Amino acid sequence: MAGRDTKKARTRRYWLMKSEPSVFSIDDLAASPKQTTSWDGVRNYQARNFMREMEPGDQILFYHSNADPPAIAGIAEVVKQAYPDPTQFDKKDTHYDPASDPGAPRWEMVDIKFVRKFTQPLALDRLREESQLKGMVLLRKGSRLSVQPVAEKEWNHIMKLAGR
Repeated sequence: MAGRDTKKARTRRYWLMKSEPSVFSIDDLAASPKQTTSWDGVRNYQARNFMREMEPGDQILFYHSNADPPAIAGIAEVVKQAYPDPTQFDKKDTHYDPASDPGAPRWEMVDIKFVRKFTQPLALDRLREESQLKGMVLLRKGSRLSVQPVAEKEWNHIMKLAGR
């Protein structure tokens, strides 16, 4: 089969990204130019590694942390895969990392785009009531990662809860 592309198509993946609504909310994302923003400032290696796995087209649950109540507020989509986060080199930025080397950047970010806001946010307590979500990273005791994977079955169940 000469000339035929034998590379297997990548399956869409699902993620959850946390943001404090007082810092950057889903409404802020919707109001951003082209409804798109870069997800900068992540300073946790595991969260950074998850962002490195993201590809355009992957879907994101946009989660409002430190909110009353904490809740999944809507959906975003990855539109640009991981690239160096310039805030690590900016001495005036709160995310400055003096140990980061411009020749070998330590921190990365992805670009995401607004997809939709849920009519009714899905509160953390509501999610905990769902037996289908019992293994979800978000619901594990002590889970504090700002970027985390979501299983496809969890995604599908959350879409049902959100009325889609």
